[in-house]
Amino acid sequence: MFVLKNVKQIMAEVRIRILNINSTDQTSTEQKNNILDAIAKMDKMDKDKRRKETIGVFGKTGQGKSSLLNAILGLDYLLPSGCFGACTSVVTQVEANLIDSNYTAEIELISKEEWENEITSTDNRTETVIERITALYGADADKKTLEELKKDDKYAEIDNFLSTTIKTISHTEVREFTSAVARYIQHSEWYWPLVKSVTIKIPNCGELLEHIVLVDLPGTGDCNKIRDDLWKTKLRECSSVWIVSNINRAIDDRDPWGIIQHCIQDLGPGGECRNIDFICTRTDDIDPKEYLRSLRHSGDQISLDKNPKTGCIIHRNNRAKAIVKKKFENLEIMKSKARFITDVFTVSSRAYLDKDPHLEPAETEIPKLQDVLKNINKRINRELTRDYVNEAKGVLSFIQSVQLDTDEKMVEEKAEVHKALQKNLEKALKELDCQFDLLYMILDQCLSKGVKESVELCVDTKNSMIASVAPVDKRGFHKTLQALYKNKGYYWPKNWDGPLDLNMCLATHMHDNIDENFNLIFPVDGNNKTGKSVQEQIDEFSIIQSGTAYSPSSMLYHMENFIKTEETKVKALLKREVVARKKEIYSSIQKTIQNRMTAGYEQAAKLKGVKAMEKREDKITETIELLKASMFKDAKMEVLNQFKDLKDHICKTLESELKGSVERSLSQTSRTTLMDVTGKIERLELLSRSVI
Repeated sequence: MFVLKNVKQIMAEVRIRILNINSTDQTSTEQKNNILDAIAKMDKMDKDKRRKETIGVFGKTGQGKSSLLNAILGLDYLLPSGCFGACTSVVTQVEANLIDSNYTAEIELISKEEWENEITSTDNRTETVIERITALYGADADKKTLEELKKDDKYAEIDNFLSTTIKTISHTEVREFTSAVARYIQHSEWYWPLVKSVTIKIPNCGELLEHIVLVDLPGTGDCNKIRDDLWKTKLRECSSVWIVSNINRAIDDRDPWGIIQHCIQDLGPGGECRNIDFICTRTDDIDPKEYLRSLRHSGDQISLDKNPKTGCIIHRNNRAKAIVKKKFENLEIMKSKARFITDVFTVSSRAYLDKDPHLEPAETEIPKLQDVLKNINKRINRELTRDYVNEAKGVLSFIQSVQLDTDEKMVEEKAEVHKALQKNLEKALKELDCQFDLLYMILDQCLSKGVKESVELCVDTKNSMIASVAPVDKRGFHKTLQALYKNKGYYWPKNWDGPLDLNMCLATHMHDNIDENFNLIFPVDGNNKTGKSVQEQIDEFSIIQSGTAYSPSSMLYHMENFIKTEETKVKALLKREVVARKKEIYSSIQKTIQNRMTAGYEQAAKLKGVKAMEKREDKITETIELLKASMFKDAKMEVLNQFKDLKDHICKTLESELKGSVERSLSQTSRTTLMDVTGKIERLELLSRSVI
């Protein structure tokens, strides 16, 4: 904050000085306006505070997610027990309210059209839809048609409720706020089936959440496409994931490990996740006598220096950490799909808030999680400050470079530098293009292998997936498959550990063949030097030759510095865009397969009567056989075309932006010296060293 405050002060002084300059020619006026525009953009950039990171929180209701967040924020009963995960289909997120001191919530509702589409058919309603309909209209309502439901008194009330898509709640008192929000997301109230997402904003927590959004990602099925798309979008935004589970179930409970298995592609190659942390909750919930009895034959020694309960808690915590870390290490999918940093926390929310005499605050490990959030905020603030300082350097360098052009030798030297920079730009773009062509060839080779394997094995892969999840007697399984095909190959049955995703299944061989190189070309950490990284190629791009060295008093020195700052700015923007575009590139395989399979899915879902399940399976197999020769090639070409589009976008952006920067810095002449900012540049250099 000290650095940012001082840099802002410097730029405010510059702005006042520039405003007070009387321009004597059109060029000076243009330069003056350019500088004022640049300073205005800096102010807007600071106000936007555009950078936020998303932490996804997984875990079933009852695992202690709400209590965990209350403890981290140091506010007892801020979120009612079960608030996180209270409704299995609602995406709930928590962030800082940086505007005022109110507790606010934005409730996003589904549209009237979306709700009617969901309940239109009586034949194809899934158990999730049935649960929603009966919650709103009462028992046996799931057997009614849409027209029959419209005659119900409740229909008009729902219609009125959905007349607005966003409902806002704001209270100064936390208890009033909690009660108001609970109405929309807890199953005891009728509103929850109509809620798509909830955003809760907490005041006075900037140190923890200024640049962080905590998102509760539902862990059970919801066949509504709108919510599925929102769920996947949020998942791909996560830079970190917290898997929350009661310590008593952390090792053996299939649900958290099933979540990791299913989501790993959307977190790693298809997302931007760097960290996966496992959080064992309720560590203070222990019976010392029973625990000591369970260890009688293990040979483990427990330190009982403080008291038996504390010793048992710490022993079980250490034991749980070792086992969970080992399980992480043994997960093959963690090794093949991406490189994640993993950690395990053993926390007690209640002991932290109640100042439990059995545990010191540090032993509850809530402070460790608070430090995780604080460190993320500090890092982002440092990055934002660095960006602001870089912008300021560029503006000051531009000002200093605009001097009297009466020296004929200087004019000639500027012309030579201009020509050299244009030549450097052409050369650097050609080299970058060659590097991208090599990466294209690598992807092409990997995808070609994936296409070959997919064509050979796709039907067997589909059959294996269906066989692996079908119950022995197949009772009721026909409804599950019908829902799968009705929902275009994706369905997450209620109370299942993970979804049925036939599109992902069919994409398996293509993903398996590209994942290793895709992770090298698009590493989750853009600063990771892999030798093939797109971000690395952008970092190495420069039109300033390392051999050039002008005197700090030279106009050309400041011109070169201006171009360097412009380079840094455009490269940082492109690297952020690469992260967003790589998600689209990776998911395009699945999307292409889904689009090609859609007609077959629709036909299979409509099949009824005797042996309907067998008929549906035959229709899907027939569709795959019919399409496989072209479908996987189309998926391959979509990846390659999107990669080529990314390459073209990067090269064109660098070319246009840097050409403009060179023109601005070298082409204009002036009859007036705007102002001497040498001293301010020196101050800025000193300040910038403290944010490196």
